[in-house]
Amino acid sequence: MKYKLSLMDAILIVSGSMIGSGIFRVSADMARTVGGPGWMLMIWVLAGVITILGALSLGELASMFPKAGGPYVFLKEAFNPLTGFLYGWTVFLVVQCGTIAAVAVAFASYFGELVPIFNEDHVILDLNFFSIKSTQLLGIAVIGLLTYLNSRGLEYGKFILRLFTFAKLLALFGLIMLGIFVFGNWDVWQANWDQFWSLNPSYVLTDGKYTLTSLGGMTLISAIGVALVGSLFSCDAWNNVTFIAGEMESPEKNLPKSLFWGVLIVVTLYVFANVAYLFLLPFYGNPDGTDAFSRGIQFAADNRVGTAAASLMFGQTATIIMAILIMVSTFGCNNSIIFSSARVYQAMALDGLFFKKMKDNNKFGVPGNALWIQFAWASVLCLSGKYGNLLDYVMFAVMFFAIIAIVGLFKLRKERPELNRPYKAWGYPFVPALYIILAGLFCINLLIEKPMYSFPGLIIVALGIPVFYYWNKTAKIN
Repeated sequence: MKYKLSLMDAILIVSGSMIGSGIFRVSADMARTVGGPGWMLMIWVLAGVITILGALSLGELASMFPKAGGPYVFLKEAFNPLTGFLYGWTVFLVVQCGTIAAVAVAFASYFGELVPIFNEDHVILDLNFFSIKSTQLLGIAVIGLLTYLNSRGLEYGKFILRLFTFAKLLALFGLIMLGIFVFGNWDVWQANWDQFWSLNPSYVLTDGKYTLTSLGGMTLISAIGVALVGSLFSCDAWNNVTFIAGEMESPEKNLPKSLFWGVLIVVTLYVFANVAYLFLLPFYGNPDGTDAFSRGIQFAADNRVGTAAASLMFGQTATIIMAILIMVSTFGCNNSIIFSSARVYQAMALDGLFFKKMKDNNKFGVPGNALWIQFAWASVLCLSGKYGNLLDYVMFAVMFFAIIAIVGLFKLRKERPELNRPYKAWGYPFVPALYIILAGLFCINLLIEKPMYSFPGLIIVALGIPVFYYWNKTAKIN
């Protein structure tokens, strides 16, 4: 493989993979879960801190093993091939392909703001037990286009990466500046500030209705843990850059730098985007409100906080402006994920633990077969309509593997001190240990508060065990 990705490209992969549609939507659910504006901002900051701690820690592993495959390689080297495979299995089966499907359909639903035929209610085929919607077909078409372009060589993927990631970073920055300094309403900010650390009202959705509740003590801690799901999901995919290390310039040096700076840029934008929301919209709202202002952040229509905030800046054109912004964001996000993820499956195939055809590069020097197999499975998930549920199931698994990877950092320090470490985790052992503690508390809270999501995630991981032994046996026979 030719080394063609610069440090700037690597930073763009980190930020481009992280920024999708989450920052424009999840704050509504977070606002309903916690009691006041300060708690919502604190949760975004906490998600950012956790993510940065992870990036600072994972950077050492990335510098030690600057190979295509990322955490698959780290886990295999620190523990055993089974651990690495279970990560790769979960990434392919649900995490990356499920994210690709969800982001593609999100693109399609916002495209429907411009071309109304593409909406969630437009059913192309209905067989009672199975239906196909126009948004699903457009989502598949978008995945197919990006897969084709990336299969034509690294230059295509890099061009789209630079164009769309710069565009959405600048657009998000512009939205923040306009929301705070141009259209910001200081009376709204002051009203939100007056109740910054309020602990109620908080709402729980039960049988389609919002039930008012109060927070304090353990209920507050639990609510913070639940609200973290949305912010951490919006911060997810930051480690995708490690998947494509084999095609980077000086990966042992650039990977740690890209992880830190890419995460820091996005987390900063996320926090200030929420500050902009608080300058434009009341935190507290009425679910029966007739306009964006009366519904507030808590009850933004269809959870589209970004659109609600934009409507106070741009009026009736806000829907179109935000639709274009989110289309740019989701298109760029999916390109970054498609661009990098196939390298994990290629690394597994090279070890004899996945489809043989995935291990070879095509004539353009990229893993074409891995890209198209990824497209096929992501398309199936698009048609299934279950990608949203799958992503809920694996948020626990994503954090669980991140914890295991950082535990591997300690293990390798002790058992393989001779390995070259161009970058050593900043603040070791305290920073990696703090990440393990915070991420571990998050996972424990998910097990308690959302067992219907966390335990299925563990089942998905466990299903990979017999699959590993099948592939391993096949590899030995061959």
